[in-house]
Amino acid sequence: MSISIFDYIEKIVPKENILFHEPMSRHTTFRVGGEAKCLIRISGKEQLKKLVPYLHATGQKYFILGNGSNLLVGDKGYSGIVVKLDDGNGSVTVEGEKVKVSAGTLLSRAAAEAKEHSLTGMEFASGIPGTVGGAIVMNAGAYGGEMKQIVESVEVMNREGEILVLDNDTMEFGYRTSVMKNRPFIILETVLALKRGKKEEIESRMEELARQRREKQPLEYASAGSTFKRPEGYYAGKLIMDAGLRGFRIGGARVSEKHCGFIINDGSATAADIREVIEEVQQCVKKKFGVMLEREVIYLGDF
Repeated sequence: MSISIFDYIEKIVPKENILFHEPMSRHTTFRVGGEAKCLIRISGKEQLKKLVPYLHATGQKYFILGNGSNLLVGDKGYSGIVVKLDDGNGSVTVEGEKVKVSAGTLLSRAAAEAKEHSLTGMEFASGIPGTVGGAIVMNAGAYGGEMKQIVESVEVMNREGEILVLDNDTMEFGYRTSVMKNRPFIILETVLALKRGKKEEIESRMEELARQRREKQPLEYASAGSTFKRPEGYYAGKLIMDAGLRGFRIGGARVSEKHCGFIINDGSATAADIREVIEEVQQCVKKKFGVMLEREVIYLGDF
């Protein structure tokens, strides 16, 4: 990164929020990954509005990061700038049955705020370890709920800094996808449309879903959650189990014995280990059942 770019960034972001040679293992739920050339912590959309158009105009490679819950960064790191939306200053505003949430806010926090205001509809999201922005991009869902059901509108910015507001239909939500997958937009905030409910019932539902997660998912290990999308007509975890891959490992990465849809880091895995397990699982399932599992996990950087 040139001195001129650094000087400009320093005018927008406090110096202490500009980190050079930052280990990405600190910023992903897999807890692996080499260094980013530079990581910038962004505390609000005004900083984002100034920074991203500049990076785009100067041709600087960059990646927008939320909680890193769906990301595998290579062991050799990322040679560009990581722009991290910092939940420390995430914003949640409740007006009636509408909840306005900034993109960097954790889903769990937004769900907790909705509960405190006796608003139902976000219970499914209370245990998903990602940000609201990331959840919208991939139409995150669990236990019968998905973002499509509660998003009213999304404020986005293109790479030139133009601000647009997209309604639910324009977002083109599908299974683990949205219009964001194919358009160079950055989510700034969203308005969620919830419904009035009873706080004790909302809390009870959240506790029940948390119990189910503890029982069925390997939460004691670092992972990116469900590694693969659900193939039409199948369940990824069952295909992997039926292929005889329960517990399959390479180095410190393995297919979870508790839930075969999860690939976990036992604490000693490298990013290369995890990628090799992912690709071996894909090939084995393809060979045995003729089904090519599609990753939910995004690869970033050099392996």
